[in-house]
Amino acid sequence: MTTSERKIEHLLLCVEKDVEAHKTYLGLRASGFDDIDMVHNCLPEINKKSLDMETEFLGKKLRAPILIASMTGGHPDTLAVNAALAGAAEELGIGIGVGSQRAAIEDPSMENSFRVVRDKAPNAFIYGNVGAAQLKEFGIEGLERAVEMIDADAMAIHLNFLQEAIQPEGNVDATGCLNSIKKFCTELSVPVIVKETGAGISHSQAVAISEGGASAIDVGGLGGTSWAGVETYRAQKRGDLLSDHIGKQFWNWGIPTAVSIVESSISIPVVATGGLRSGLDMAKSIALGASLCGIALPLVGPALKGQKDVMDKLTLIIEELKVAMFLSGCRTVEELGNAPVVITGKTREYLEQRGFETAKFARKRYKNII
Repeated sequence: MTTSERKIEHLLLCVEKDVEAHKTYLGLRASGFDDIDMVHNCLPEINKKSLDMETEFLGKKLRAPILIASMTGGHPDTLAVNAALAGAAEELGIGIGVGSQRAAIEDPSMENSFRVVRDKAPNAFIYGNVGAAQLKEFGIEGLERAVEMIDADAMAIHLNFLQEAIQPEGNVDATGCLNSIKKFCTELSVPVIVKETGAGISHSQAVAISEGGASAIDVGGLGGTSWAGVETYRAQKRGDLLSDHIGKQFWNWGIPTAVSIVESSISIPVVATGGLRSGLDMAKSIALGASLCGIALPLVGPALKGQKDVMDKLTLIIEELKVAMFLSGCRTVEELGNAPVVITGKTREYLEQRGFETAKFARKRYKNII
């Protein structure tokens, strides 16, 4: 199967099947957000209508701290999807990433399915996307082609070794991966975002990524789309019993998103992705240390219908985020980053066993608290 054929198969499976990480005990989500509570401010002393949602990321201003996370491209049938997503990003003044550009680097006839994003969003923050497993193969010239393809403001290097380990055709040679990332952080013409794709990033790897020269980290934690799950369905369709078995075993492998945000909050901006399903999840993410929040799977269905449906979904999420900010007494995204939260349950246990002090998040104070 070609890379292009895999791209459309992945997209359709995300619509047709339950590909999310499975719910944990007591019905709580695998992302950990159900263990995070914002502290209500009954005297917010602000006007909800005057909230300032604007934020800056890698030199570009966004009207809200939201990215449409990397999803698709690389097949003719994905062009309309990317057009709908990009049109919504342009209208709302938020950022957008494209799916892996590997298919278009291998086959230039697929470039239009990515280029449409810049065509529809000429003023938006747009980031490209190439897998760490392909860096040696593509080299700096290949990545610069990916940048030029969409006039990218940044390039994401994605880490998807869980998925690669389950695919029969997967690239499981991860040797020299960090050195390759360091090389591209130095030589590429745009900033580099290093992103996971559903298994999260721990503190030590976040430090290594930061020291390697990355400009931002996208945690891509456990709790959203399980690419092990996607590969399980692919394996079942082709009767591959081994990949089916491995995919099921590792369906819920990874670091929960809420945990990974804390682990990765070091010296560079953090993008929270992996199971964010509402503006409230985004508010919690920012209070935990994220600079921006990305959302993907909930937009796939709307994107297949058109730009209006994508905008309707995102407008609802933005309004939820505004309400969370108002009820926390936060005028700005920066103030939201200093809002207190209480961490309970398995997320608290996980973080404390990892050596993080969870009580400090509840003791945070900001200027409007009384």
